Amino acid sequence: MRNLSSTSSSMAITKLTLISLYYLFFLVQLSTLSQANFFPLVSEIKKQNDEQDNEPYVGVNIGTDVSNLLSPAELVSFLQFQKINHVRLYDADPDILKALAKTKIRVMISVPNNQILAIGSSNTTAAAWIDRNVVAYYPETLISGIAVGDEVFTTVPSSAPMLLPAIQSLYNGLVASNLHTQIKISTPNAASIILDPFPPSQAFFNQSLTQFVLPLLQFLSKTGSPLMMNFYPYYVYMQNKGVVPLDNALFKPLTPSKEMVDPNTLLHYTSVLDAMVDAAYFSMKNLNITDVVVLVSESGWPSKGDSKEPYATIDNANTYNSNLIKHVLDRSGTPLHPETTSSVYIYELFNEDLRSPPISEAHWGLFYGNTTAVYLLHVSNSGTFLANDTTNQTYCIAMDGVDSKTLQAALDWACGPGRANCTEIQPGDDCYYPNNVKNHASYAFDSYYQKEGRAAGSCDFKGVATITTTDPSHGNCLFPGSKKLSSNKTREVMNTTTPHSSNAAGDRLQFIALTLRRRSNIPIISGLLVKELVSFFVVALSSLLFFDIMTPC
Repeated sequence: MRNLSSTSSSMAITKLTLISLYYLFFLVQLSTLSQANFFPLVSEIKKQNDEQDNEPYVGVNIGTDVSNLLSPAELVSFLQFQKINHVRLYDADPDILKALAKTKIRVMISVPNNQILAIGSSNTTAAAWIDRNVVAYYPETLISGIAVGDEVFTTVPSSAPMLLPAIQSLYNGLVASNLHTQIKISTPNAASIILDPFPPSQAFFNQSLTQFVLPLLQFLSKTGSPLMMNFYPYYVYMQNKGVVPLDNALFKPLTPSKEMVDPNTLLHYTSVLDAMVDAAYFSMKNLNITDVVVLVSESGWPSKGDSKEPYATIDNANTYNSNLIKHVLDRSGTPLHPETTSSVYIYELFNEDLRSPPISEAHWGLFYGNTTAVYLLHVSNSGTFLANDTTNQTYCIAMDGVDSKTLQAALDWACGPGRANCTEIQPGDDCYYPNNVKNHASYAFDSYYQKEGRAAGSCDFKGVATITTTDPSHGNCLFPGSKKLSSNKTREVMNTTTPHSSNAAGDRLQFIALTLRRRSNIPIISGLLVKELVSFFVVALSSLLFFDIMTPC
């Protein structure tokens, strides 16, 4: 007769052994499936990140010649508040790099021109620079690139022979740290290294620099790095007034008859920037380099200038940068390469008020040093780009430089036959001061323009008026169409966007360095994995039931 206690104990041990074996089998299966399914998931995520890195984006340059510059922590908070996700520094400031840690902001750091000779002369110095300025912060701080020098060929030509050795030594430092695929290295160049830039098909690099430029391009081609170019249509226009239309420099729509046409390719150019980018591509092609992408490391428009710079105005700066952003976000490429859109860093985040004359040097910023916006970009229909859209917030004002007699005649017409509401410019009312014909005409013009629903042609007045996106209201004088008219919260002047303002959300510039492509989430557990696990449990349960049935009581 069987010993029931011994039999029960044996059965328990057998069941325990069987369960343990199934559990071990489960772990092996899970491990196998993990390799088959989870690892591709990680690879896919990395692939998506790489693809997003290849998408065109808008970033900003951050100069530091600013009175009372924000602390690094305040600067990073401001960047996050404005949703600026790509920045370029002109050095590798350790405090800023620390403050950027664990944010989504990608930063391009720089090697100042005065360090090129030392780095180019010593691999040890280059490796130490990488350890100190890259390895010490990455990946907590998302360093995306290194700009070695700035316009070296044209500003410090004596350093030109050491530029590529410096780049190569720094690249070797990245290789040693296994960061050469994540962080690209190049050098920003002045537009002037390209001669005869229009038509683009005739452009070529300054032949006196070929001995330096060609090896540089070969290095960029080998490492998959971009050619960094500082392109300023503002200077092209100033140097070619009467030849280059202002609208062409500002990305404004042109009639076909006003478009620039390359006679050799018959390509039509509606913007100066596109022509400059294609001139770079043609120049590279002349040196048999066809696989290097152009990155615009600087571009912008000044908002103020001296008497010799009449086109450095807030309206032109606003128009250029707004249209530049939309141009990048549209991903329309250039006439030569419609499939490739260059990323652009706007010059610059803050007005650098400590810069030396001319006046325009201190007025390239989107913001003043106290984070107040110089102007509000007007960007619409740009996907995920959430700017404070002032496209539909336009005003009509008197142009500068018009004689008083002509303005007075236009003012009389607006307040008379034009039936504009001119009560606010009467003595004693809010818009009477400053008591001059230009101020009164601007108010009357805008009153008529708003009354006509901002219709095309309603802001002309025989050529003495112009449309602006900047609210001309001042003090207690609120112009027709001003959003402040409908606000009971404030009658102060518009255009402030400080991170600490309680109502800043309605006025802020929501500046996003973009990724337009949206992808669906990848399932954490694939269908194959689910099926395998279900099958395992069914087999395990069936086996245990069979064991119970076949085991004698």
